[in-house]
Amino acid sequence: MSELKIEKLGKRFGAHRVLDDISLTVEQGSLLALLGPSGSGKTTLLRLLCGFERCDEGSIVIGGKLVSSPQLHLPPEKRQIGYVPQEGALFPHLSVADNIVFGLPRAERRERRRVAGLLDMVGLPADFAGRAPQQLSGGQQQRVALARALAPRPALVLLDEPFSARDAALRAETRQAVADALAASGTTALMVTHDQAEALTMGRRVAVLWQGRLLQVAAPLAL
Repeated sequence: MSELKIEKLGKRFGAHRVLDDISLTVEQGSLLALLGPSGSGKTTLLRLLCGFERCDEGSIVIGGKLVSSPQLHLPPEKRQIGYVPQEGALFPHLSVADNIVFGLPRAERRERRRVAGLLDMVGLPADFAGRAPQQLSGGQQQRVALARALAPRPALVLLDEPFSARDAALRAETRQAVADALAASGTTALMVTHDQAEALTMGRRVAVLWQGRLLQVAAPLAL
């Protein structure tokens, strides 16, 4: 089971309450889009999920395992989370294949059979494995970043505004490839975005965050 459950989560920085009473569930194998403007608390919630910040209230459960509460804090490396940053953040001195296997245990990094399968899953040909990141377009780099996040078979994938730096045509193409790859892998995912069209297109459900509070969590057609 790779369900994400957040219950009554709260976070303060000094006297400022950044997140207040956040509760939501991401069902196993589905993608939830977290929609909100800058300053709404999206980044703080991602940091709490990743384990980069401690929560002040509530709890986070990933795959049936408690990872965060005021009394317990698992470090990021113990959370089985794959992370796709806004710019992809590939290592420029490594090949595509080496980027993909980077997050695997050393003994598994030599196992390259999965690389071709992961490239196929994200819609890239197997011969891209030997290329350098600089030889790829921005959208292709983003797909490789997703393949890298999926390589360790994470319980949860987090996507941080993954398409905001792309032009409109490339954004739509990359968005579809990422959605298809997540569906094919059956991975539970949460995507943060400020783009309403993006959230409504990709999310099985959409959570609307405003000034640190959830206003609504619903299917796109219900919003």
